[in-house]
Amino acid sequence: MKFQLKNIVAIIAVTLVLESCSKDDESVNDVTGIGSIKLEFDQVYKDANFAANTAYINSNGEVVKVTKAKYIVSNIELVRFDGSVYTVPKSESYFIIDDLAPETTLLQLPNIPAGNYTKVKFGIGVDEAQFSLGATGQGDFLTTAQDAGMMWSWSAGYKFVAFEGTFTSATVTTDAQFKVHTGKTGTDYNYTTVTLDFPDNALVRANIIPQIHIMADLSQLIDGTNKINLSEQATIMGGTKLPLITANISNMFEVHHVHND
Repeated sequence: MKFQLKNIVAIIAVTLVLESCSKDDESVNDVTGIGSIKLEFDQVYKDANFAANTAYINSNGEVVKVTKAKYIVSNIELVRFDGSVYTVPKSESYFIIDDLAPETTLLQLPNIPAGNYTKVKFGIGVDEAQFSLGATGQGDFLTTAQDAGMMWSWSAGYKFVAFEGTFTSATVTTDAQFKVHTGKTGTDYNYTTVTLDFPDNALVRANIIPQIHIMADLSQLIDGTNKINLSEQATIMGGTKLPLITANISNMFEVHHVHND
């Protein structure tokens, strides 16, 4: 009998805890109004802060100095605690991140419904549906991309990533140029999406603007899961290596921390 009573008490206690957790889960999103959120893209190279024209050694033993590192971030979605998704309007969701232009690395997204957000999703490049709207359907972003050198031509399309610099190796003993550009090539569109979990909830409120600190490891482009040997091919704008670089992008980003200030 005592054993049964203990079991009953334990069950009641667990039930109360679960109900309390459920109510807590509901209450964290029980907020109203509109706020903003900031996404900060902080470029690094492996374990070091990224700096242009700085020598980095890749796993192939090549000494790489980067002079250009740009990429297009698009189609931003924010996921709330309850699984609901806020999609930033497409007309406001195309950005060029350029480490040499620090003002481009901090995105402030307005008109975000108040709530507790747990992850962000975004694309690298311009999605095929948007590109298919033609030149007149791109809005101001077409001019922005042209001015930033992020287009080959309208017929060839956008450069999703522009990664350039010089390198030396055991076989290339004087500085040689390398260029890695991703985008549409033939039947391969090479657009990719990234999903990042937040280590802490981003609390969007009328009086709180969370800032999500995203680390972008540029080394992953050529030295990620797929290793690219620049000594074998220093200019990559298509061919069999481009999908390998696109696949590397999925591991390029990580949320370091969330500021709720």
